[in-house]
Amino acid sequence: MIMKHHQSTFTGLKQQDLYYQNWLPESKMKGVLVLVHGLGGHSGMYQNIVNHLLIRQYAIYAFDLPGHGLSPGIRAYIDTWSEYTDNLRIFIDFVKTQHGEIPLFLYGHSMGGMIVIDYTLKYPEDNSLISGVIACAPSVGQVTVSPLRLFLGKLLSNIYPQFSLDTGFDINAGSRDKEVIKGYTQDKLRHTRGTARLSTEFFKTLRWIYNHVEKWQVPLLILHGSADRVTLPEGSKRFYEKVNYVDKLRIEYEGAYHDLHCDINYAEVMEDLSNWMDQHLSNYPIKL
Repeated sequence: MIMKHHQSTFTGLKQQDLYYQNWLPESKMKGVLVLVHGLGGHSGMYQNIVNHLLIRQYAIYAFDLPGHGLSPGIRAYIDTWSEYTDNLRIFIDFVKTQHGEIPLFLYGHSMGGMIVIDYTLKYPEDNSLISGVIACAPSVGQVTVSPLRLFLGKLLSNIYPQFSLDTGFDINAGSRDKEVIKGYTQDKLRHTRGTARLSTEFFKTLRWIYNHVEKWQVPLLILHGSADRVTLPEGSKRFYEKVNYVDKLRIEYEGAYHDLHCDINYAEVMEDLSNWMDQHLSNYPIKL
């Protein structure tokens, strides 16, 4: 595959140098995908998306959230949720300076799905920049973190906000492909931590999202596996039903796990993704 791959940093909040990478097609570019990873992940975990979209003339930009991957910060620690959302906004502005009027799509996986949803609702003045939002297994409902861990997070958020515990997520819940799971165990950039402050900020943001969901004004695609044991599919179904915007689509894949981009049915998911993006290349949000 002929493409250009670039790695660098951009200046985010608190003057942090956040790591990012991009993949650019050699041929004429027809769209750009900005990708936001999930909790414990990093920008290098989505190669199937990169490979699929590059040959279809899409560029992909992805960055490591603070406290993740090659970006600085305590693992999974934030003072406020805006450190995620506002860094995404800065990154989008950076990408737009590189590619001007080329249609731009947002893709968020798991917690990244929640981040792109929060950004879209929090900054409606930016909606004209976005041709569509894709939320893959977004964490906008029940997550399978034990009640004890959630209790400790709430208890310690103001006393010891950096208190860290393993999230307790089952690594095998990511994919039905055993080679993928093996790769996860060998990935030194992944982590499985969660902090007390992140826990309380997560649920505060989740409440805010549901209090503002009726203001959604951007084409929306939600992808979810019916057998997702990390972010239960009922959550994205509830969110989808509360979105009043007419241009929305939710696809649930029977038997699929949390990491749809590398589950055994990933090729089907990738086709659905690129077909939807192709259909929205000339789409800019309009109020309905």
